Amino acid sequence: MKIISYMSIAKPPFLLVHSVTFNQTQLNFVSSLAISNYSAQRCGLLMRSNTSVAGRALPLKALHLSSSREDKLKKEVNPTSFYTHPSLLQMKNERKANRAHVYEFLRGIGIIPDELDGLELPVSAEVMKERVNFLQNLGLSIEDINNYPLVLGCSVKKNMIPVLDYLGKLGVRKSTFTEFLRRYPQVLHASVVVDLAPVVKYLQGMDIKPNDIPRVLERYPEVLGFKLEGTMSTSVAYLVGIGVARREIGRVLTTYPEILGMRVGRVIKPFVEYLESMGIPSLAVARLIEKSPHILGFELNERVKSNIKLLLEYNVSQKSLASVIAQYPEIMGIDLETKLLSQQSFLNTIFGLGPKDFGRVIEKMPQIVSLSDKAIVRHANFLKECKFSLEQVKTMVVGCPQLLALNLDIMGLNFEFFESTMNRPLDDLVSFPAYFTYGLASTIKPRHKMIASKGLKCSLSWLLNCSDEKFEERMSYDSFDIEEIEPESSSFDLNTLMQPVSEDSDSDYEDDSVDDYEDEYIKH
Repeated sequence: MKIISYMSIAKPPFLLVHSVTFNQTQLNFVSSLAISNYSAQRCGLLMRSNTSVAGRALPLKALHLSSSREDKLKKEVNPTSFYTHPSLLQMKNERKANRAHVYEFLRGIGIIPDELDGLELPVSAEVMKERVNFLQNLGLSIEDINNYPLVLGCSVKKNMIPVLDYLGKLGVRKSTFTEFLRRYPQVLHASVVVDLAPVVKYLQGMDIKPNDIPRVLERYPEVLGFKLEGTMSTSVAYLVGIGVARREIGRVLTTYPEILGMRVGRVIKPFVEYLESMGIPSLAVARLIEKSPHILGFELNERVKSNIKLLLEYNVSQKSLASVIAQYPEIMGIDLETKLLSQQSFLNTIFGLGPKDFGRVIEKMPQIVSLSDKAIVRHANFLKECKFSLEQVKTMVVGCPQLLALNLDIMGLNFEFFESTMNRPLDDLVSFPAYFTYGLASTIKPRHKMIASKGLKCSLSWLLNCSDEKFEERMSYDSFDIEEIEPESSSFDLNTLMQPVSEDSDSDYEDDSVDDYEDEYIKH
């Protein structure tokens, strides 16, 4: 008689087959791996009982098959195989060992890994070596990496390459990548979509031309880390509020993008208010910023105020400070003490200028403090060749120091016309040295021709020191008052500074502000 029964056992690790032959019982173990997926999911266990009556034994073939299966399954089933996954402690120790190998590699090449604790790093020194090599190929040195070691947490494929590709597509030159990353290595942590693209879009919204965006980023890469509604927006709003023309904002930011990182309350506003306290109207300050936005970067307490104090010490009058700053804003930010001392000494040697004369010269042309010795000597020699005495040269320099910065060829043509055509004594030039500053073809020749045709004799100041409209008005008079002379301006007119900037000024990016004088005239 055979009795077949089924019994369910929760989650058995193997299948038990129970075979009974009268007083003999055999247990055969069958690997649970042999259970079908369906049976394994239901965690069922099949137990089959075979009972023989009258002591009938199993066939020898069946016994042999059962024994061979048992031996085979014993070989296949290894109780320890069910627990081969490492423990959390083992995993932690393995990670510590891997990080130790990475740190050992970094120390071996001179990188200090102390700041990397807690940062996710590659599991092998080989991968870290790949990152270091990639950064070095970009031009970064071991010292650069030590300045910002967190850059080693950036993946080459996931972080570095996508960011650099984006910058390249914008137009940032590869030759600038090294300096770019030295100044702002944090950019390699950024997401192109989430972090970088919105900033670029914002800059374009500030009227920065697309072609100028790469130059702005090269000059001031830190801008890529600013919040859109933070310092950037408030600084621009303040500048517009004090009178900077809205159409000029794009050019101003292109020329000096550092403004976007300046705090209004700590930097911009105190600087503007200080200039106003010097007697420069708010609108004139706005025009200065439009023309030379980099002046906002001059350190107010450590540089600007000390330079103003020095000017007063060198006999520049208080009332002339506004004119001096308006003519030459750079004078607020340069190393002025050294320049004033050396220039005063040099001009005294060449022309015999005393301290008070030096102060008057600065008031009329503050750029004199940066004029090179070579340019001064060349112009002094030119005037001496024109037969002026040393005393006359001194008088001319004090009266019109701009002479020392003029183009010598133009001065030569003007003097040649004066000597050959105008038939005037040299003293006329001593009295009005500004003659050399007027255009020969545009002003001197046509005006001289008009008064010569009328048989008039007048001073050079009456002839030249007036506008074209005023001169035509004079020529229309039935009688002439030769004494009606336009007062010679001894200082810069701030009203001219407050005129709105021409719309044509919206030009492409320029790395540096354009100086009115030739490079050879500037003392570095």
